Amino acid sequence: MVLIGASASMAALRAEIATAARSQAKVLITGETGVGKEVVANLIHRQGVRGSRRFIPVNCSGIPETLLESELFGHTRGSFTGAYRDKPGLVRLADAGTLFLDELGEMSLRMQAVLLRFAETGEVQPVGADGPLGKSDVRLITATHRDLRCQIDSGAFREDLYYRLNVIQIRVPTLRERDDDVRELLYHFLRQASEAHALPLPRLRPDAEQFLLNYRWPGNVRELKNVAERLVVSGLSEPVTPDDLPSDVRSVPSRPAAAAQERPAGPSPVAVSATATVSACSASGPTVTEALWNRLLGGEDFWSVVHQPFKAHDLTRNDLRAVIFRGLQHTRGNYRQLVRTFHMPDADYKRFLSFLSQHDCNLPFQAHRTGEALAPPDRGVYDVAC
Repeated sequence: MVLIGASASMAALRAEIATAARSQAKVLITGETGVGKEVVANLIHRQGVRGSRRFIPVNCSGIPETLLESELFGHTRGSFTGAYRDKPGLVRLADAGTLFLDELGEMSLRMQAVLLRFAETGEVQPVGADGPLGKSDVRLITATHRDLRCQIDSGAFREDLYYRLNVIQIRVPTLRERDDDVRELLYHFLRQASEAHALPLPRLRPDAEQFLLNYRWPGNVRELKNVAERLVVSGLSEPVTPDDLPSDVRSVPSRPAAAAQERPAGPSPVAVSATATVSACSASGPTVTEALWNRLLGGEDFWSVVHQPFKAHDLTRNDLRAVIFRGLQHTRGNYRQLVRTFHMPDADYKRFLSFLSQHDCNLPFQAHRTGEALAPPDRGVYDVAC
């Protein structure tokens, strides 16, 4: 497995992988679905001292809860219907190697408690056993596309497990944040599919290629790989035209010029300057912000008006910052009052701040209290507690 791309975001990601590989600490990998979290986990394993041992991936959402404990920790003969023999479990099979738990956020609270016990002690207790049957030396790497801080606030995820697993955190950037890599990835997957299916390598007409480069790829690298394979196996006559592309790619308009302002310019994918933010807001423009602001003032709530479209990639990070900036102007920098202005219950305060922090939209409040805030400032780490 390799990481394709020469963008600044990928250079930063490779550096984070190398740092994680030099230690034995637990790693939590975050990022949207399809960005390549398992690839990152595999590279951390291969570059580390356990690289010659087993790497065992487990999709926690793909195994029913009733079977997940047995799959991970094994079971004893007769412990349940169908348990005709002892089973060691994947934790034991991964001994001295790495266990990768994908979709951690889908795990039930009961299984979280079981995993926490193992993460703290290393002891393995199979289903049906009276007690632990030894220990397993496993490096735990976990991944999720969910906001675990929000799940903690809602009671869906254990805070103690989060801190136990979140020793090193690596965020994998979306394909939208590294669109300079799309062309290289596209042709890599075209060549890969061509070799795998023993079919000719398609040749793209320039306008068809431009459609693919302009598309926002909500499914990230996985979606791009699937589209490339579809172009290969479809047996299209060359050259491939825009009409030959999947309808969802053709139906989405090209990215506006403002998107270029949102593109990362350095190692941090969210380091956007004040100038870039103001330019993007004026380009994408005040109309978006005004429309969202008017809906919020009209009684609709933040989660439906802003959060859902943002998660669906219909709003950019700059749109989100512009709305928050407008709200802070209205409340004179008071985030608690902003929660009420956006028609959220007071109990959503921590969830709201966690969401803003995750997407680097927790704007500083001090200048709003003095009336000195004229535009969204340079990004950084700010205290937003009120």
